[in-house]
Amino acid sequence: MNPLLTEETNQKNQVVSTGISVKRILQFFKPYRWQLLSSIVLIFVGAGAGMAMPFLLRAVIDDALPHAQTNLLILLVVAMVGIALVSAIINMFQTILSARIGQYVLHDFRVKLYGHLQMLSLGFFTDTRGGEIQSRITQDIGSLQELVSNSAHELAKNFSVVMMTVSAMFFMDWKLALFSLTVVPIALLISDFVGRLRERVAEKQRQRLADMSSEISETLSVPGMMLSRTMGKMPYLFHRFSKTSKDVADLEIRSLTRSEWQWQVIYLLLMVLPALTLLIGGLRMHWHEPNRVSIGTLVAFIALQEQLTWPLQELLRTGIEIRKTRILFVRIFEYLDKPAGVKEKADAVILDKGKVNGALKIENVSFSYEDGQEAVSHFSLDIPAGSRVAIVGATGSGKTTIGYLLARLYDADKGAIYIDETDIRDLSFQSLTDVVGVVSQDPYLLNGTIRENLLFARPDATEEEMIRVSRMAKLHDFIAMLPSGYETSIGENGYRFSGGEKQRLSLARTLLRMPAIIIMDEATSALDTITERNLSGGLNASLRNVTTITIAHRLSTVRHADQIVVMNRGRIVERGTHQELLKKK
Repeated sequence: MNPLLTEETNQKNQVVSTGISVKRILQFFKPYRWQLLSSIVLIFVGAGAGMAMPFLLRAVIDDALPHAQTNLLILLVVAMVGIALVSAIINMFQTILSARIGQYVLHDFRVKLYGHLQMLSLGFFTDTRGGEIQSRITQDIGSLQELVSNSAHELAKNFSVVMMTVSAMFFMDWKLALFSLTVVPIALLISDFVGRLRERVAEKQRQRLADMSSEISETLSVPGMMLSRTMGKMPYLFHRFSKTSKDVADLEIRSLTRSEWQWQVIYLLLMVLPALTLLIGGLRMHWHEPNRVSIGTLVAFIALQEQLTWPLQELLRTGIEIRKTRILFVRIFEYLDKPAGVKEKADAVILDKGKVNGALKIENVSFSYEDGQEAVSHFSLDIPAGSRVAIVGATGSGKTTIGYLLARLYDADKGAIYIDETDIRDLSFQSLTDVVGVVSQDPYLLNGTIRENLLFARPDATEEEMIRVSRMAKLHDFIAMLPSGYETSIGENGYRFSGGEKQRLSLARTLLRMPAIIIMDEATSALDTITERNLSGGLNASLRNVTTITIAHRLSTVRHADQIVVMNRGRIVERGTHQELLKKK
């Protein structure tokens, strides 16, 4: 195994060994505390009703049958049937209630984790495999379903049955009860030992499942399939996936093997117990009072032991499962504890979109990624409202980072960025996205129709508005020629369309929001020269009052800008119009 993975696993196992705060987990159950209390009450009522059965059985054997008391026999049998019916009804309602609580708690877990992940900086997603994130939201939280919906319910139910049964055993014959409980310490020691063994395997299982999820996500996508087939790597990827799948299977077998012998030993102890009880009880039937045992008491006591066997086994099994699932809480809380890279202030400013001019001021901004090297250093730029500014430079010069900072995908380490004299860090997220639109070089499109992709930006947009922005993006004529028009499905991430068509669809989607500021990061790089010239001319006429920041390499894209900013190693080295920069050579 990878040494880094091993080190990470050891760290997480150390976290597990110190325990996850029970109080923190219980916070998710707090909104449902009254339903939970009702469920616990029903559990104990149902268990208490069931405890009457052995006493009724003893009365049948010791009183009704030997003395041929038919009326008493009928009364006792009716009582036994009634108790069974009441227990069944109580158990039904309690199970439904527990399932509802468990599903709502899981829902809260998923929503909280999903919402928190949306607040993390873009760097988290560039450094983390998509399959790993999916694994924690779906597989890890999904695996908790057994705990919060079933195991917790069964734990409370079986615990109540065990407590009631043990109480009944002591009430019936305390000496036989003490003898019966001698197996419990042995079973607990074995269970704790096996639980620790399986807990060490659990994290390796979760990690390999996450690896498998990532491999599926990466290789069975459109770009993954294109890469594997064009590079001739299908056999290699198949072998790699087969190995990961086998690791998952082997870890599961190892986990089950370590627990199987435990259950056989415990099962043997619990099966031998009734036989030894019969021996001791049989001997005591001939003793003098008060140590003498009646046949009814002995039969009822054996029935109590049988009643104790299953819930005791399930308690031990649940204890092991809880220890296994603690690693799931570690993985989930690991993401929940990551500090949000971009935070919205409690008193965030909400701009009136109709009154925003779109003036931008970047004041002495510096920013570095996790490697510590500054991607942008002491960057200052004033962009008047409605102007067209181009940012150019070699690869790695920091121009795309400026776009990220303007859209607040990251926050600057130093300095500030202002829109109409308001710091963007003071704006609400909704205000910022209403004002600033971004069109990237590699746009992400939904696997739906053209209409669904456009309306994702503005669900209330009219047909006329969709057609208008499609014309602005020089896309409407192409859509009109399609058999299904705007109802045409574009496929996974738009792979039924060319790169230029995807870029223009992304542009139209952004234009539909009518932002005051548009950032175009190589947004026309996939277009041919003629289409790009026609598109630029149309946009310049249509976006006369919109502040436009164009990040590009090609000179044809930026030559008509009001101001061209040339970057190198995160700094501005030149600025001016196209003609002014030519004069500077």
